Amino acid sequence: MRRFDEAALTALALRIKTWGRELGFGALGISDTELPDAESGLAAWLEAGYHGEMDYMAKHGMKRARPAELVAGTRRVITARIAYLPAMTLTGTHAGKVTESDSSPAPDAPDWRADEMARLADPSAAVVSIYARGRDYHKVMRQRLQQLAERIEAEIGAYGYRVFTDSAPVLEVAFAQNAGIGWRGKHTLLLQRDAGSLFFLGEIYVDLPLPTDASIDPDSAPETAGAHCGSCTRCIDACPTGAIVEPYKVDARRCISYLTIELKGSIPEDMRPLIGNRVYGCDDCQLVCPWNKFAQAAPVADFDVRHGLDRASLVELFDWSASDFDTRMQGSAIRRIGYECWLRNLAVGMGNALRADAATLAGAARSAIVDALRRRADDPSPLVREHVQWALEAA
Repeated sequence: MRRFDEAALTALALRIKTWGRELGFGALGISDTELPDAESGLAAWLEAGYHGEMDYMAKHGMKRARPAELVAGTRRVITARIAYLPAMTLTGTHAGKVTESDSSPAPDAPDWRADEMARLADPSAAVVSIYARGRDYHKVMRQRLQQLAERIEAEIGAYGYRVFTDSAPVLEVAFAQNAGIGWRGKHTLLLQRDAGSLFFLGEIYVDLPLPTDASIDPDSAPETAGAHCGSCTRCIDACPTGAIVEPYKVDARRCISYLTIELKGSIPEDMRPLIGNRVYGCDDCQLVCPWNKFAQAAPVADFDVRHGLDRASLVELFDWSASDFDTRMQGSAIRRIGYECWLRNLAVGMGNALRADAATLAGAARSAIVDALRRRADDPSPLVREHVQWALEAA
């Protein structure tokens, strides 16, 4: 790799941003590798046991906050985001600004959040987190980041880099905030004024001494956590399980995303009623966030809904065979939890539906759920049988 002077590095940084936009990234920032305030927070979070069974969160120690220890020679972190809200749910355009107290929907956009809330209120509906209804984001994001890394290589020659998409010990929100492309909300997700929080993050660790965004443009200096959240606590108040134990801190053991995705065994009985009909992940804290009135449509078709996951019923998905699951979940992030946990989650949703009052769940829908559960009462999996039995106790 040839040497660059300061002007050449600045020009390269600006071209990287242009190439990123061409690849569909909604924002891209460059930061240094220093996260001076992150290590103590990570250590305290791990010490409190908030990571639950996610041993991978602890086994790499502080490498999450020290890029050069993970990839030797790393000098800069390029962070990019890409929107994932399926385009079919959001066809309007937004203009203007939102204030910290403003939660009204944009006048020219479909009220997709109201549609999501309506599904949550229908106990027979199977609610899958929006991000997981299309193609696996790991593949989509990684492919585009790899293209960007190779585009840089074509421009300057060989250099050291490594691409990450939620695939290694990286404090991605901290680096994104450091790069000036958003701030950490009280729900711990990254927020951006023109995009809300419905986007994926990915990183490229590089050994190039690129100028950081903050050094090029003072207006892009990192924002503090909660910079534009004000006194709003909607995300905290809306969490079904009280997993946001305080601003900027989530106890994963109580989070529905953890319970339905990361947890491999039985879901604690006291948590099951709180899960409702959420069978893979949870979007509640994002649905109530005022900034998500500015959520952007995905720029790629990869995140379009597949297999009717935005309208499927609990019974419909519970009746999938193992072969159905493997075939339909090919290329989906859902596939990694496996068929057994998929049925476990659906059984919990069905048990909660049976516990709904008669006015909320019609008699025919109730009968269909009971019949579906009884068909799996003798399932070969002890895990599935346990959750089916719990569900049928409400029949």
